[in-house]
Amino acid sequence: MDEVTYPHNGIVFEVRQGYKSKDSKRQNADIDSTTVAWANDYLPVFAIFSSQIDPDIVLRYKNNRCGILMGTINGNNQTSLYAFCEEILGYDLADFFKRQSTVIKNEIHDVLETLLSAE
Repeated sequence: MDEVTYPHNGIVFEVRQGYKSKDSKRQNADIDSTTVAWANDYLPVFAIFSSQIDPDIVLRYKNNRCGILMGTINGNNQTSLYAFCEEILGYDLADFFKRQSTVIKNEIHDVLETLLSAE
């Protein structure tokens, strides 16, 4: 059996809030980026903060040697962004969002209020 080799330089993350679009140009650009990561001896991983990604896109990325961590609390450190952060990085990302919820909501409100104001 051939030995499996992994990148030596580490992981490169593409971080997204969600991934609702099935835009083929976006997908092709993402796959191009993963090719560059592999060529430079990095493991490409998509860190999706929500669970908003179409299963077809997940399959396409996995078929192109991309890792995907979903924004789900359930799962293991190979499927869940939150489990990965807690178990591998030693940081409770879910708790961070709970602690900062009011601050984040206020910031979003202020930004939206500014953007939508008539001035």
